[in-house]
Parts: sequence; C-alpha cells; structure tokens
Amino acid sequence: MLVLHVLQGPDRGMRFDLPADEPQLIGRSSESLPLTDSTVSRRHAELTPDDGKWFLRDLDSSNGTFVNGVRITKDRVELSPGDQVRCGSTLLIFAVTAQEEKSDRVRVVGPADMDVTVERRVDPNEDSMILAEPDPVKAAINHLRVIYELTALTCSTIDRDGLLSSVMDLIFEEFQPDRGFILLEKDHENPQSLLEPVVVRYKTRPKTVDEGRIPVSQTIIQHTLKQGEGILSTNAMNDTRFRSGDSVREYGIRSAICVPIRAGQRIFGVIHIDSSMVQFTFTESQLRLMDAIGQHAGLALTNTQLVSSKMQTERLAAIGQTVASVSHSIKNILQGLRGGADAVELALNRGDLKLAREGWPILARNLDRIYGLTLNMLTYSKHRELEPELTPLGPLIEEAAQLIGPQCDHRRVGLLLDLAEDLPPIPLDANAIHQAVMNLLTNALDAAPPKTGIITITTRFLPDRHEARITVSDNGPGIAPQRHEEVFEAFHSTKGQRGTGLGLAVTRKIVQEHGGSIELQSDVGRGTTIVITLPTDRTDLDSADTKLPRPISPAELEQDF
Repeated sequence: MLVLHVLQGPDRGMRFDLPADEPQLIGRSSESLPLTDSTVSRRHAELTPDDGKWFLRDLDSSNGTFVNGVRITKDRVELSPGDQVRCGSTLLIFAVTAQEEKSDRVRVVGPADMDVTVERRVDPNEDSMILAEPDPVKAAINHLRVIYELTALTCSTIDRDGLLSSVMDLIFEEFQPDRGFILLEKDHENPQSLLEPVVVRYKTRPKTVDEGRIPVSQTIIQHTLKQGEGILSTNAMNDTRFRSGDSVREYGIRSAICVPIRAGQRIFGVIHIDSSMVQFTFTESQLRLMDAIGQHAGLALTNTQLVSSKMQTERLAAIGQTVASVSHSIKNILQGLRGGADAVELALNRGDLKLAREGWPILARNLDRIYGLTLNMLTYSKHRELEPELTPLGPLIEEAAQLIGPQCDHRRVGLLLDLAEDLPPIPLDANAIHQAVMNLLTNALDAAPPKTGIITITTRFLPDRHEARITVSDNGPGIAPQRHEEVFEAFHSTKGQRGTGLGLAVTRKIVQEHGGSIELQSDVGRGTTIVITLPTDRTDLDSADTKLPRPISPAELEQDF
C-alpha cells in the first residue's frame, strides 16, 4: 500500500494511507489528508492516481509545493517511492509499506552462538535512500536537547522498568520507528543467558501480536552483543551481512538501529528500533544519538543497581539492629519472669502461700512488660487505619491512671490528676490514644524516684485553637536538651536494660496519625514534661468521609441557651 508519512512539522508522525483510485487533497481544509500546519494553505496540493501511478500538482498555494527540493510549477509531477514532498513547513515522504509482519517465536540467544564481524557504520545500498541530513547546527542543538531530557530522566527515578519505559517514550518521540525493543540479559554471569524483553513498543500495534512472542532479528541483536558497538542497517533485507538472518526478511525489516546498553565494559542488553517502510532509512547521525542514549541508559542502570544494593545493605543492617535490640529487651524480661517463676515454684513446693504472693508480682510485672513490648512493636511496624469516634478524654485518662496506680503504690510514687471539666468529646481512636498515654505514664514511673516521685497528668481545652492538650510530668533526673530528639527514635532508650526504646517512638507515631504533635520539655535535674496536642475538629480521619461535628465547649452551650 502507498502511504504518506509526515516527517517534519506539527503533524509529525502521522500516516495517511492512499486509496488506489481516488484523488487526495492536501491542505488544512482537506478531509482526506488534513494538516494543521499554519503555513499550509487550505487547499494546498492534490494527489491524483493515473494508471497505477500517482501525480502531484500545486493548487496555487501561498508557500508552494516542493518535491525533493524542487518547486512544482504548473505541470503535475509523477511521484516515486522515497520522494520527499514539502508543503509549507511540513515534510512528507511518499512510500510503500511492507507486508504485515508475522509473530512466530524467535529465541534470542547469547553472543557465543554467533561468529560474525560487524562494522560500526554501514553505507546505504544502491536501492536505499537516506533522507537529507538536517542543518548540522540545528541537529547538534536537537541532540543536545535529547541528551538533556535523557539526563533529567535518568536522574529522577531508580525504578528499572519505569526508567526504561520512559527512555523508549523519548526514543519514539525523536526517531519515529515502527517498532522498538529494550532487551536485557537475565544473568550477566552466564554468557548463554537469554535476553529478557523489558520494553516492547509498536507505532501501530499489529493485530497478530501474541504476548510472549516477540519477533526480533537474532542476527542484528547478536552483531551488537558480540562487538559491543551500535550498528545501522540502511536496507537490512538486502544487506549481505544479514543473509543468514531469516527473521530480517520474515519481519520486513528495511532499516534498523541497534545499540548496546553499556556502562564501561559491562553490557546490560540492547536497544533496537526498526522501520519497515520501503526506501526509508535512519541516518548515521541518528545512530550516534542512539548510541549516546544507550550509554546513558547503561549508566542509569548501574546507578539503580548501586542504589538498590545500598538500600538492601541498609535494610539488613536495620533488621540486624532491630533484632539485637528486641532480643536484648526480651532477654531482660525473661530473666525477670524466670526469677518470679522460681520464687512461685519454691513456694508451691513448700506450701508457703506468703512466699508465693511475694513471687507473683514479679511474674505479673514482667508479663505486663512483654505484653507492652509486643503491642508497641505491632503498632510501630504495622500501619492500621484509625477508627476515630467522639470520645471523652477525661474517662480515658482516668482509666490509664487506674492501670498504672498499683505500680505507683508499689514504688510509693504519687500520681496527681488535673483534668479539665470543660473538655468536650473529641474525635480520636480511643485504643490508640490509651496506648500512647500508657507509654508516657510508664516512662514517667520509671523516671520518678521511689518514695519521693510525683507524676502529674493534666488536660486542657483550647477552644480558640480547636485543640486539646495532654501533659504528663515527672520529677525525675530529666534529659539533656541535645538528646531530646534521640528519645523519639526507635530502639533508643535512656533506661538501660529496663527500656525497649519503642515507647516514645510509638507514641509520636500515634499522635501524628491523629494530626497532632508531641513536645518534650526537659533538662538535667528538672524532671521531664511531655505535651501531646490533638485537634478537636478533625474531619479527615473518618474512613467513610463523614464529617465529625466540632466539639462545643460548656461556655458556648451557655451562650446558645
């Protein structure tokens, strides 16, 4: 079939199929060959079939019609496949399409199966026509633009598949091929390893394409892998070097560029593009640009591998540190459990109930510690959706104080509650906030000195700022200012063997998930104060997007009535 391909201009990349027996109008008002180029007249030129041949004549257009650089005057001009037609700033090529390619399976093997010699550049055969090279200065500027876009692209992502897909997008925009493939080695250490098709792209997707069966030329691919150099075939079907490659002829490949994806001596795979349009070829300038793209892609793949390796190393180091910290904490708790169990066992053997009562608190205390550790680990490591409800904060604080009360009595530490009476119900996940408050109270109890220690819990409502505050204070040894941020890091503890390093990290995570903030106020010898600030009118915590009413203070109720 005869076609017109738009090579330059606003409609670049478009293709017009020419019917066998109908004249075709080229212009901005044409229905058959419409162009959006403002330098093209509404009725610019006409293509007319005559006895199997096509003729072109100008329709008194403003900017004229040119065939192979020569302006058409009054007489019509016969077109031959490969002729270039310029209308205004739009350049078209008159060409013949190849037969639809087949989709038989082709296995791409390693370079050891081939024994070939390939030149880097190939002169065109006599029956091929390379399009005129553009202005060298403009070509250099265009190539620089492509390399700049490619550099920005390769620096913006570390995902291999996404990176290569974007590279192919850029290639199709610049080269306008019929097909494009990016093939990577599955196993770099094995020279017989098959190539993996990572990106497969068609300008017009054939109806016969079968997923998993990618028609590629073994001969061209192996030339590139063997020598590690980019090659250009200006007429692959008639190229003497490719006569052994039946796939070249089978798939109708007329012009092809294949370059290695390499970084130094390492070859990751190849980038291959081809065209089946008769008497159209890629240029040596495009080969050089594609070779640069292959090198940039190789450097980008090297970078992604290095980043991935570093992330894996850091991940393993973090896992090792986590396991070591958790194991140390569990070991300390198990020692306490072992001591309490020994005491209870001895009491049972003697039938001494008093001794058993003395050993049981040790067991209970360490059971609470391992339960708290497990709960904190689950909260810190696993994301779960909050379930906010309008909840009175006072009863929640009182419940936490009742749970910590027996331990305070055992250590003879005072526990004071100063709860605001005007604090209305606020939207929060009661279980999560309860866990956060318990972590703060446990830390305060560990810090407060026995017999003289005091823990104070305060709540306040700030209606002007739509905030509620929870303050937990102790009169312990305090924390130096330079260590304030450290205490919120996971597995960092100031309590030695008694701490797990997860309490404050989990508390901050819970508060931040509620849209609030947490602040540490402390200094050496002056005790420690933790302030939690929670919003009282959040509407974006409800998973069903149902707005929660804003809390109303008692003062506002009095005004309303």
